[in-house]
Amino acid sequence: MHVTKCHELPTAAENGHNILPRPLIAYLLVSTQQQGKSGLGIEAQRAAIERFASAEGFEIVAEHVEVETGKGSDALDRRPVLKAALSAAKKLGAAVVVAKLDRLSRDVAFISGLMAQKVRFIVTELGAKADASMLHIYAALAEKERALIADRTRVALAAAKARGVKLGNPRPAASLAAGAAVRIANADSKASAVLPLIEAAKKAGAVSLREIAASLNARGIATARGSAWDAKAVSRVLARNAA
Repeated sequence: MHVTKCHELPTAAENGHNILPRPLIAYLLVSTQQQGKSGLGIEAQRAAIERFASAEGFEIVAEHVEVETGKGSDALDRRPVLKAALSAAKKLGAAVVVAKLDRLSRDVAFISGLMAQKVRFIVTELGAKADASMLHIYAALAEKERALIADRTRVALAAAKARGVKLGNPRPAASLAAGAAVRIANADSKASAVLPLIEAAKKAGAVSLREIAASLNARGIATARGSAWDAKAVSRVLARNAA
């Protein structure tokens, strides 16, 4: 089931301004499972997009909200609201903006298909200067991270089972042990995925751990726990990758 919402907003000209900022079509996506989760809900996405537009001199001229259920959302014919956003963007000569790349997809092939639509996509967490090639890179990193998490989770659970932990056992100790193994696997995967971004920050002139953390925060990239980066967090990532 899809729920469609398109909210037209007044333009700067209609508000009495002489200069019309660059137009944006906002696209928000949640699933019925993600609706209430922090960082994925509609309000969190809307707030991120509005902050970005205000800071970068854009104007949100329309908002498209899509609520999808079930699998197979990485197919444009199953994303009717996204298709409507693309059509509106072409008509207005506007870009489509999303809060996070995974609101479009974490599938490289799907991202490539969207790029072929000849509509500019902006991801607030990557910044206004991120071009199509960068979107492909970040999508590839996200896809790789997802695969790493799956692989390391399987390895962690197998190791826990080999130690005698009965998976699915309701006993607290067993459940905690299995959960800890999965969390460690996920943290390792996140560290591997963020390393190229740290290297990019270094090439851009970030020397200290604090400067690297500031670069990651400026891109809107959160830590594995969903918090802001600091020098210690960057150091832990480097240590994990060096291990």
